[in-house]
Amino acid sequence: MANTTFRELFRRYKQNPILTASSWPYPANSVFNAAATALPTGETLLLVRVEDRRGISHLTAARSDDGITSWRIDPQPTLSSDPERFPEEIWGIEDPRITWIAELDRYAITYTSYSTSGPLVSLVLTRDFKTFERKGVITPPEDKDAALLPHRIGGRWVLIHRPVSGFPGSRANMWLSYSPDLKHWGDHCVMLEARRGAWWDANKIGLSPPAIETSEGWLVIYHGVRMTAAGCLYRLGLALFDLEDPARLVKRGDEWVFGPDESYERVGDVGDVVFPCGLVHDPATGNLRLYYGAADTSIALATGNVGELLDWLRGRPS
Repeated sequence: MANTTFRELFRRYKQNPILTASSWPYPANSVFNAAATALPTGETLLLVRVEDRRGISHLTAARSDDGITSWRIDPQPTLSSDPERFPEEIWGIEDPRITWIAELDRYAITYTSYSTSGPLVSLVLTRDFKTFERKGVITPPEDKDAALLPHRIGGRWVLIHRPVSGFPGSRANMWLSYSPDLKHWGDHCVMLEARRGAWWDANKIGLSPPAIETSEGWLVIYHGVRMTAAGCLYRLGLALFDLEDPARLVKRGDEWVFGPDESYERVGDVGDVVFPCGLVHDPATGNLRLYYGAADTSIALATGNVGELLDWLRGRPS
């Protein structure tokens, strides 16, 4: 008899969700889609998207000693939109990703600014998640799901992002752009295309957490969006890219590896969504903690191991 049991690569924390709006020190409609990083203190920091009852989002930091429990949440928003100086943020800021940039001795936070012309990507730098140096817009609308690689390649910074064309029948693919100074971006090229047809990742894909640098390449966890009769269904897949040339695809998984299954992932403001923006990776063990938005309503946790993810990718059809 054939083995019909899927190899579980991400294991849900049994007490999920780990953060909800009821955890918040001030009124909020929902909390989800959090960036993540390990601080030098040993703490885990989540930069959480918080949606208020107007429908406008801002970002708030939450810290934990073990990255799972006893979260200490900033009593007020940590980073709010500033539409007077940055008019592209008029309808809020959303879905951050954090990358530690050793060359700059700063964390780079890419996030979605919601402008009157649609969503676009903005950049801010910080050392302490208390004071911030806004760099402003780095891509025009419509664009989302962006993160920097942690160091230059060939002397230039590299941005993964997901622009969307208004051309009828076009797909939403993942792209790369390059910059000498984090301000001027060019040499844009497609990194990974959405498949066509009935695939789980047909027509629309995007980066989930920032890429993980491994000895075998850049390991990317990405989301695919499948349109169903009941609406959109968000799942996660894996792909590997060359370390020196991240535009070169080494391997792409054919199946999704994580999708909405539990009630807190299937029912909420937007049902059937698992959407990670952050992870914490321990290079010594390969273990990782994946923080994901569940149904656009809460934050949940799943654990995995980079070695297991790479092993699974090696075993997939070419």
